[in-house]
Amino acid sequence: MSKVIITCAVTGGAHTPSMSPHLPCTPEEIADQSIEAADAGASIIHLHARDPDDGRPTGDPAIFQRFLQRIKGATDAVVNISTGGGGPTMTVSDRTKAALTLRPEMCSLNMGSINLNLSELAEKDRDWKHDWEKPFLESTKDLVFKNTFADIEWIMENIGANGTRFEFECYDVSHLYSLRYFADRALVKPPFFIQTAFGMRGAIGAHPEDLMHQKRTIDRLFGNEYRWSVLAAGVHQMRINTMAALMGSNVRVGLEDGLYISRGELAISNAQQVAKIRRVLEELGMEIATPDEARQMLHLKGGGDVGF
Repeated sequence: MSKVIITCAVTGGAHTPSMSPHLPCTPEEIADQSIEAADAGASIIHLHARDPDDGRPTGDPAIFQRFLQRIKGATDAVVNISTGGGGPTMTVSDRTKAALTLRPEMCSLNMGSINLNLSELAEKDRDWKHDWEKPFLESTKDLVFKNTFADIEWIMENIGANGTRFEFECYDVSHLYSLRYFADRALVKPPFFIQTAFGMRGAIGAHPEDLMHQKRTIDRLFGNEYRWSVLAAGVHQMRINTMAALMGSNVRVGLEDGLYISRGELAISNAQQVAKIRRVLEELGMEIATPDEARQMLHLKGGGDVGF
């Protein structure tokens, strides 16, 4: 078994500021928590940006720049910029502007459109800090995160032209087949970093059988041309990551995917989640990959060839 790559998804665009006082929203908070996560053992930092005034997701490259410079100066972690950018209501060109402009080593790429329903998060009685939060969550019941074949092809051709490689986010079995289609057209080349997502409303479930089915499908479609990674939402995060790691997977944690460190207890930072999964994996006899080892495993271009 090779060393395990830990990715930390620091803030995302699904959770809102009122859900946890520990969710980083300003550029300073995002930078601080990214650096702490890297120090705790994350070799890849997966990043979204938020409006520093109200925590609303944004795709503005200028806001990304405000935390990317600090992260790069303080760590050697691989920076992975989301192509989900400011969220599902934006055009593909707007939500990918940061990845296109800043030319990171890696960016995420959803391998299909998703009916990702977050409306249940609006049902809890909360002291809402901003007037956009609850309506945004409620609206996702009737919202599609659009990533058509044309969108995916545009991202592969334009962002890939900068030497940026992709974390292929696959929320269901069909997304694996879509990736195989683009690979057969030689729009992307191995090794494929396949991030399978479990347990979100609108994605595949988080049962062990779901995990095993995705692994069997990846093996059949991609043979030895891939590196597998797993993320799981909410309460499923640590359990599914541990099972997947025992099956040879890399792992992803972070406040984008789940706000808690244990049942009923909010995580106080991204680093706390990284430290926990690292402790679990090392107790099971696994070694954690450094950023440079992750670069080698994923054939990345290196931190010196980016636009920030």
